[in-house]
Amino acid sequence: MTRENELLKKIAKGETEYWEELIGMYYEDILRYCIYHAPDKTAAEDAVQETFLKVIRYMPDYRHRGKFRAFLYKVAANTCKDQWRKGAREEWFDTDTEASDGEKKLPEEMIYLETGYAKTEGDINFLRLIRKLPEDQREVVYLKYAQELSFREIAEILGIPARTVQSRLRIALKK
Repeated sequence: MTRENELLKKIAKGETEYWEELIGMYYEDILRYCIYHAPDKTAAEDAVQETFLKVIRYMPDYRHRGKFRAFLYKVAANTCKDQWRKGAREEWFDTDTEASDGEKKLPEEMIYLETGYAKTEGDINFLRLIRKLPEDQREVVYLKYAQELSFREIAEILGIPARTVQSRLRIALKK
């Protein structure tokens, strides 16, 4: 039995002191995911906080089938979408500023120095490349390579078949 499964069983029995450890296991990954979707660090941190609050609130209804990580990303994705709908974010993909040479550059807010996520030149180039893709392909590429999720987990998060994930990834990589 994995540590995640042990923690989920204890939490299901009402042993709430194990939440801290479970959240700690995924906090940085979810923060990275939210940073990718948020206009600034504060909005990303708010989204992470809201994600974990929702997970805690709805845990009694959650049925563990070995897909907690995918469930967590799905909640984070929905939380970020909710923020966008509330106007908490401007589309940074569409409002990038241009450099003097006419090439678009990433906004300053996107260059964060977070533990485990220091921006290297490769990270910035990766973001520059994927932001040119259509949203559905961009999300698949980001989840696969930046978050290192499996096709099955990505399919669960996005609510699409795994074959569609593979197809979108293949098309994106060709571009």
